[in-house]
Amino acid sequence: MRSRLTFERLLTPRSEEARLNGLCRWSAHTQGLQAKVVEDFRRRLKYFFMNPCEKYKARGRKPWKLMLQILKIAIITVQLVSFGLSNEMMVTFKDENLMTFRHLFLKGYKDHRVGSYALYTKDDVYDHIYYIINTYTNLQNLTVGNLAYEMVDGEYTALSVCQEFYRNSSIDPGNETFDINPHIEKDCISIYPMQSFDNSSALLTHINFILDFKRLLSVSVNLTLKTINLQTVRHHELPDCYDFHIMITFDNRAHSGKIKVDVKNDVRIYECRDWNVEGTSDENDYLLLSFDSVVILACFASLILCTRSVVNGIQLQFVSRERSLLMNFVNGWYILIIVSDTLTIAGSALKIGIQTKYLTNYDVCSILLGTATMLVWVGVIRYLGFFKKYNILILTLRAAFPNVIRFCCCAAMIYLGYCFCGWIVLGPHHDKFRTLDKVTECLFSLINGDDMYATFLKMRDNSYMVWLFSRLYLYSFISLFIYMVLSLFIALITDTYETIKHHQQEKVPVSQLQAFIAECRDQPESGRYQTDEDSASCCVSPCCCFG
Repeated sequence: MRSRLTFERLLTPRSEEARLNGLCRWSAHTQGLQAKVVEDFRRRLKYFFMNPCEKYKARGRKPWKLMLQILKIAIITVQLVSFGLSNEMMVTFKDENLMTFRHLFLKGYKDHRVGSYALYTKDDVYDHIYYIINTYTNLQNLTVGNLAYEMVDGEYTALSVCQEFYRNSSIDPGNETFDINPHIEKDCISIYPMQSFDNSSALLTHINFILDFKRLLSVSVNLTLKTINLQTVRHHELPDCYDFHIMITFDNRAHSGKIKVDVKNDVRIYECRDWNVEGTSDENDYLLLSFDSVVILACFASLILCTRSVVNGIQLQFVSRERSLLMNFVNGWYILIIVSDTLTIAGSALKIGIQTKYLTNYDVCSILLGTATMLVWVGVIRYLGFFKKYNILILTLRAAFPNVIRFCCCAAMIYLGYCFCGWIVLGPHHDKFRTLDKVTECLFSLINGDDMYATFLKMRDNSYMVWLFSRLYLYSFISLFIYMVLSLFIALITDTYETIKHHQQEKVPVSQLQAFIAECRDQPESGRYQTDEDSASCCVSPCCCFG
C-alpha cells in the first residue's frame, strides 16, 4: 500500500497554483481517470523490466539486442584468439632475441636471474666491453640467427660506447676526505662493423677509451640490429621486419664495488620493403581485415541499440518524477555493453592498423581487446539472470556492493598503515618490503595465506630488535586481517545472500519499485501491452489528468 501511494503521488500533477485557485475539482470521473493513468504507467514499467522473451510474447518484437549480443560473443572471441596467437608469436620472438643478445654480448652469461649479473674488478669491466665490441664487429661469423647490421644512407650504423661521470672528483676514504663536482658529463665513441681487434689492449690503443672508476657513473653500449620474424609464415601470416635497438648498461651509480650489468631491448616492427612467399597471396590479410570490419559494425550496432535503451530508461524515469530511482531505470548491463563496444571498436581499429603495418602498439591493442572480451563474457551473466535459480548471484552482488565498498574503504586505512610501517622499518632488511609496491603485494599475499613461512624465515639473520619487531608486525597483521577483516568481509556477503534467498523463497519484492510493479497482474500473453507504448507518457500531463 505504501508503494502504491508513493507512485500515485509521483504521477499526480503538482500544479500548486491550480489547486489554490480552485481550477481543479476532484470528481469520480477524474479519480477514475487518474487510477487508469497509474495502472497504465504500472503496465508500462512492467513491460520495461521484462526480459527479451517476455517482451516477445507481449508485443511480438524479436529480441534483436539479444541475438546481436550472442553473435558478438562469438565473433569477438574468434577475433581475440586470432590476435592472441599473433601477439604470442611476436612476444615470444622478442623474448627469445633478448635472451640471444644476452648470451652473445655478455661474457660467460649462464641464464642469470635478471639484475644479478654484475662485475667487481676493473679488468672484468674492460674485458666485457671489449668482448661486446668484438662480438658486434664479428657478428655475422658468430650468430646462428638472421641478424644483420642497420644501414642508413648506404652506410652501416655505428656501435656507440658512452660513459657518464662526474666532472671532477678527489676521493680519499683513508683520510675521510673528498672533493667532488656533481655536474655529470658524457663522452662517447663510435665503432663501425667489420673492424676487428686482437685484444683489449689493441682496442684501447685504437679508441683511446679510459675509465676513471672513482667518478664513473655508468657505461652504456648502444647498437642496432635487424632481423625478420619468419615463424609467422607457418601460420599463414606475412612476416614482419624488426629493428632491435639494444642498450647494454654497466651501472656504477652506487659506487659500492659492484657494477650491475643489464641488457635492454627496444623493438620497432614494420612491414618488410620487398617480400615474396611462394604459394600465398594477400587474400588472408583481406579476410582478416574484413572480419575486423564486421566486428566493428556489429559493435557499433550494439552500441546504438544499448544507448537507445539507456535513453528510454532515463525518459521513463523523468516521467516518474522521482530522481532517487534513476539507477533502477538505467540498466547497468547496458552501460557495461556500451563500454565493451567502445573498447572493441577502438581495439579493432588499432588491430587493423597493426595488420596494415601503420601501427605497432601491440600492448595497447591487447589491453583494449582483452578488457572488451572480458566484459562481453561477464555480460553473459545478464542472460543467465533471466532464470530465477541463476539470478541470485547477480542480486547478491548488486545488493552487497555498497556495503562491501564502505567496508573496504575502512579496511584500506588499516592496510595502508601496515604498508607504510613495513616499508620504512623492514624495507632495509627484507627483499619483500624493499619498495612500497612490493610491500602491498607481499601483504596481500599474506592475507591469502601465501608464502607465510618464507616471509618469517627471511628475518632471522637481522638484528634482534628488528627481528622482534618483524614478529610483532607479521603476527598482528595476519591475525587482524585473516581472522577478523577477512571473516567480516565474508560474513557481509553471506548475510546479503541469505537475505536475498529468503526474499526469493517468500516471493517478497525487495524494493519499493518492484512492489509497485508487482500490483500489475497482466501477463505478457494477455495482449494488454499491445497499445500501451505511449499512453502513460501522454496521460501524465496535467491537461489529461484534470480533464
